[in-house]
Amino acid sequence: MKRRQISLLALALTFIIPVAMAADKPAFDPELAKKLGADERGMKMYVLCILKTGPKDAEIKGEERNKIFEGHFANIGRLADEGKLAVAGPFGDNTKSWRGLYIFNVATIAEAEKLVLLDPAVKAGVFVADLTPWYATAALMVVPETHKRIAKPAK
Repeated sequence: MKRRQISLLALALTFIIPVAMAADKPAFDPELAKKLGADERGMKMYVLCILKTGPKDAEIKGEERNKIFEGHFANIGRLADEGKLAVAGPFGDNTKSWRGLYIFNVATIAEAEKLVLLDPAVKAGVFVADLTPWYATAALMVVPETHKRIAKPAK
């Protein structure tokens, strides 16, 4: 009986476990890599934008501020829909005056500057943008579509 258990264990170690482990290993998808703009490492260049408190932030209040932020959020949605924005979101309270970030799906600062100037909050001086190149996973580009599937529609 012991010999049979040892044989079964040997069989498992030799065949079953490696097959199970291979099933867990994701398969390379060259079409997806190409669609997302991935290099051989599955990475690509983006531009990271830190939105900081701007010089006019404290001056703009009430309905004017509401309109600016309405435009700010609409701009985020439009850029995401166009594939120009991988991720965006606000920071929590911090001592750095950091308000939010964008990760632009562009390879150069010059391209990102054109996009950030479309933001009504940047135009109004509520925010100022600090841009830097950033190398990260190309998989970030599935975030906007996934987000649409997990966010409840507004009522």
